[in-house]
Amino acid sequence: MTQLQGRFALVTGATSGFGLAIARRLAAEGCAVAATGRREDRLRALVDELKRAHGVDARAIPFDVRDRDAVERALQGAGDLLERVDIVVNNAGLAAGLAPVQSADPDDWNRMIDTNVKGLLWVTRTVLPGMIERKRGDVVNIGSVAGHQPYGGGSVYAATKFAVRAINDALRYDVLGTGVRVINVEPGLAETEFSLVRFAGDASRAKQVYVGTVPLLAEDVADAVAWSVTRPPHVNIQQILLMPTDQASAYAVHRRPV
Repeated sequence: MTQLQGRFALVTGATSGFGLAIARRLAAEGCAVAATGRREDRLRALVDELKRAHGVDARAIPFDVRDRDAVERALQGAGDLLERVDIVVNNAGLAAGLAPVQSADPDDWNRMIDTNVKGLLWVTRTVLPGMIERKRGDVVNIGSVAGHQPYGGGSVYAATKFAVRAINDALRYDVLGTGVRVINVEPGLAETEFSLVRFAGDASRAKQVYVGTVPLLAEDVADAVAWSVTRPPHVNIQQILLMPTDQASAYAVHRRPV
């Protein structure tokens, strides 16, 4: 297996949830980490933690992935980052609301499309040319079971995750022969800030999503990412659909009496 010692990862949405766990896991294995997100105070705290705990090169790069100019400006101005980065984890994403199309807030749609699809594209477009030039690199996109199975109230969120699948599959044609790998990690039910964000901070409603079941942890997703990027260079793990044992599909979740 290739090792993460000496590699350099860019992780978007690293202030919480999957992104935070992924940044920690990669750094623990010796990988340098550039952590991005909108909450600069959390990024600074994370970078201090990674440096102190693992002695790695860790950098905080605050920006909103929805802002194409901000993405390009931040990454192009981040010293030698574009010359070194050989892992990009496009994790930044969200679900907003759970209303049907006829009553949903179109502003929520814009947030999801701009973050989950366009943001992924802006970041990838900025870092990918350097990877291709160096003939190595891993593009890891965090999808969802919703990219396979839409559900009521989740039409636009599911559409964004179907788009992530399409981008992954097409991107492999674009980079074929360059040595760059494209990986899609698609979690099912996982307990992070996801539901809290979806329900606009309603902690009680968010907690109900996980009652009576054992969901994935952010660390489970980080484990899948770390495993996929440490395969031998000739092996591309194209897709990992990662579900808790208590979940059979987007619709079928086993819940115990509480």
